[in-house]
Amino acid sequence: MKKIVFFSLPAHGHTNPTLPVVAELTKRGHQVWYFSFDEFREKIEGAGATFIGCDRFLPKFTEQELEKKVGRDFAALIEMVADTTIALEPYASEKLADIQPDCIVSDSIAAWGKLFAKKLGIPYICSTTTFAFNEYTAKSIRPGAAEIWLLLRGMRRIRKKIKQLNDHGFPVKNFIALIQNDNETDTIVYTSKEFQPMSDTFSKRYAFVGASIPEHIPQPKSEQRKRIYISLGTILNRNPAFYRNCFQAFAHEDYEVVLSAGEKTDLSLLPDIPDNFTVQQTVDQIAVLHNTDVFLTHCGMNSVSESLYFGVPMVLFPQHSEQKMIANRVAELGAGVLLKGTTPKELETAVAQILSHPSYQHQAQQLSASFQFAGGATEAARVILAICRENS
Repeated sequence: MKKIVFFSLPAHGHTNPTLPVVAELTKRGHQVWYFSFDEFREKIEGAGATFIGCDRFLPKFTEQELEKKVGRDFAALIEMVADTTIALEPYASEKLADIQPDCIVSDSIAAWGKLFAKKLGIPYICSTTTFAFNEYTAKSIRPGAAEIWLLLRGMRRIRKKIKQLNDHGFPVKNFIALIQNDNETDTIVYTSKEFQPMSDTFSKRYAFVGASIPEHIPQPKSEQRKRIYISLGTILNRNPAFYRNCFQAFAHEDYEVVLSAGEKTDLSLLPDIPDNFTVQQTVDQIAVLHNTDVFLTHCGMNSVSESLYFGVPMVLFPQHSEQKMIANRVAELGAGVLLKGTTPKELETAVAQILSHPSYQHQAQQLSASFQFAGGATEAARVILAICRENS
């Protein structure tokens, strides 16, 4: 029996892919402890792990603010990572001393897990829920002017936080070293090798395991009508103007439309919902995608991976530079259409383009095979256990 510790961010996109892996490990009789946040306690315990709450060590901000930090304000992200690492260290070190884990599996952005592992001499596995990121793939990220300005303006803050980490015994060379993947670290990436840009630039220590899909019951759909699924994810989804444009675009089309508006979206702002729409604050996305023809998505990595796993082509509506990189990759591989704008006419045209050109579905199905054959949670668990055995 192995003892495995997970660390992650308080974000669905970074936590959800790890949960089927935790379930697979505990099902095999191994012990798992998960340093996380109260919002995810029920899910983590449901997967069989022991939950260790970290909320009191995290700087106070909303999940919306976290998404902005991760996707747009790099200085604020580094501040969050450094402050959390320093605040959490005494508590985590005490817990890790009690557990004596065989390895630590930590999200690539939750760098405190990596820093604790290196400081305490515990084998470390990086969990990457976005594309793997190195000097080559970095060139594919095209930040906007506002993001570049925020980075330049924040360099003094970044240097201050790196110094604080060094002063606390964490030898971090620079801010890139905190989050960039490297070829010497065992790394699990939740995408397929075929979808990962420049996959040949990564070493054999990378395991591209595809999407980590939990067990699910497919949601049935009408056999006569195409299903369009619309979701802007779990964070930046309060966009009633966009949803009203969707109403106008598809109300008179012979589509079945499922719209996930987000838990914090006030549905009273969406009156006169067309008869062919089902609008809910949350849906079982995997169950819906199992029988969907087109997915209109914000291009978060989880959503795109799940869509490709089921061979569903996409209309792509990215919100920031990381999502734009993902969207560009989907478009480059012919599995989706980038929106030029969000007027009703532009939405209608993009969906019609996918439905009228079988090549999009064909390319999505080609990528689906690469995701399904990658092994998912089962392969991720195998990799973790193999690394534990190598280091025992």
